Amino acid sequence: MAGFSEDYLLNRRVRLFQPDDGYRAAVDAVFLSAFVNSATAGEKILDVGSGTGAVSLCLAHRFPECDITGLEIQPRLVELSARSAAANGFANLRYVNCDIGKPLPGIANCSFHHVVTNPPYGSGAMPSPNRSKAAAHDFSGLDLPGWIAFCLKMMRPKGWLYMINKTDALDTILACLHGKTGAITVFPLYSKAKQATGRVLVRARKDSRQPTEILPGLVVHDDDGSYTDAAERILRHGESLIF
Repeated sequence: MAGFSEDYLLNRRVRLFQPDDGYRAAVDAVFLSAFVNSATAGEKILDVGSGTGAVSLCLAHRFPECDITGLEIQPRLVELSARSAAANGFANLRYVNCDIGKPLPGIANCSFHHVVTNPPYGSGAMPSPNRSKAAAHDFSGLDLPGWIAFCLKMMRPKGWLYMINKTDALDTILACLHGKTGAITVFPLYSKAKQATGRVLVRARKDSRQPTEILPGLVVHDDDGSYTDAAERILRHGESLIF
């Protein structure tokens, strides 16, 4: 397959193949994977909208005894993700090319202990002329509430949902989770100190009635643009977000 690069995550612990001219993973993927603090051997993890596989590859590295599945609508990204999984020797990780707006053969509802997702942000801005980037960043036939509803449908009772999105989508996210989940944790990501947050991580537990908690969050960059020590521990050393 032509037109792809070999990149690395977690200080070269994880190999990642990505298209030269399409959607490419950003640090959001590593932060989202780090939001999964723990998973027990034998548990099943689902990555919805897996893209180039960055989130699920990091999770496979951290939780080698869990069964991990990535769902992605773009065939080329699925092919590259599968190549990445093989290159890393992650036998516990597989990718499925599918449209989550349609029935999924062979994948049962309510069967995953953990569901992670980085949904399209659907900003409404002019879409990218690159078809792969446009498909990754803009909803097509399924809006954010529909995306979240799918994730909830795939979770086992008392299962956990983890997601990242723009801060201005938080109202919609919380409305979708209301009455269906509890123990909601909102974790802001700040580009620099004293700046407004542009991204939030959200964790929720299905069928829980525990209250919502808003945490101080993480500052990603120092004033000079370098990563903060806290961000480095996650991005380079594979630590989880502990709270």
